[in-house]
Amino acid sequence: MYIDVHCHIDDAAFTDKRAVVSAAEQAGVKKMICSGCDVNSSAVSREIAESFSSVYYSVALHPEHAESFDAGVYDGLKNLVDKKCVAVGEIGLDYHYEPFDKNKQAAAFISLINLADEVKLPIVVHSRDAHADTLEILKTHRPKYGGVMHCFSGSKEIAKEYFNLGFYLSFGGTLTFKNAVRSVEVLKYSPIDRVLTETDCPYLAPEPLRGSVNEPKNIPFIVKKMAEIKGLSDVDIATAVEKNAKTVFYKLK
Repeated sequence: MYIDVHCHIDDAAFTDKRAVVSAAEQAGVKKMICSGCDVNSSAVSREIAESFSSVYYSVALHPEHAESFDAGVYDGLKNLVDKKCVAVGEIGLDYHYEPFDKNKQAAAFISLINLADEVKLPIVVHSRDAHADTLEILKTHRPKYGGVMHCFSGSKEIAKEYFNLGFYLSFGGTLTFKNAVRSVEVLKYSPIDRVLTETDCPYLAPEPLRGSVNEPKNIPFIVKKMAEIKGLSDVDIATAVEKNAKTVFYKLK
């Protein structure tokens, strides 16, 4: 069984949600986690999860929207947590596109870690060009229920820090790119019981589909590349990822 631990089926790129989910299931992707980015997308993600047995969801405010964070957002996300909500995320820090406010991003991140602790869920972390500050926050506000580094882009040394915090690393289509030297090095270093698979669809389609609209059905391409890098079989990787996903996302059935 394949698992996509981070996708955006709620995205406008997918006009036929049923076709997307069906194609994934036919490809062997039996579990998908639709990730929220704000209150609205989190609500839509919950609706999708309610419509399909194979889909779960998370609630979040993406760091790009951190300036809109307030008590109303906190309560709005909290009220969306239901039986199929498996995480709070993607949350974190993003220093890639200016302008951005580091203080507001940090404040929102910390508050959303507290939300995850309150509703007893792990977090899914988005960290772009911000690993030092992300680590600092996670060390000083360590989530009680663990978490996942989504679409991990850091170094082997940074990966070690996250492993020490009990985190999992999630790998996506970028791992298959020809210039993915650092990601390959990190995966080689990573313990098999700490890795996960994701598409982050509709973004980052893997080779040989790069440039197309990504879908959860493409998880097997990522698993194949991971198996090649780790010197294991596709079944070995898929089995490990299933176990890992059901450990960190403990509500995943």
